[in-house]
Amino acid sequence: QVQLVESGGGLVQAGGSLRLSCGASGRTFSTLPMGWFRQTPGKERALVAAINWTGHTTYYADSVKGRFTISRDNAKNTVVLQMNSLKSEDTAVYYCAAGRRYSDNYYTTYDYDYWGQGTQVTVSS
Repeated sequence: QVQLVESGGGLVQAGGSLRLSCGASGRTFSTLPMGWFRQTPGKERALVAAINWTGHTTYYADSVKGRFTISRDNAKNTVVLQMNSLKSEDTAVYYCAAGRRYSDNYYTTYDYDYWGQGTQVTVSS
């Protein structure tokens, strides 16, 4: 069982930055691909960024490429999403998610078994 707790959301002006952090419990964190999703009312949860279990491979949605960076520290059981040059359309609830051990599949919500409670990010224009 893996428990995930996000932190770092809040209100920021357009063009600003926020850093989301996700702490994980359990001894298997270093074997799990990790992802950050976001969701707005009436829309499906969408993948923003993901990182494989080694940390050597990352994925970004086109809408955030060049602005967001995902990283992980397996020694500290944490994954971070650094968000720069924020836009109003980045406003959403952001969720941290953990996938399956050693899996190379981490692109859809079905690839993830564990979810955090979500943290609100609001970008004012």
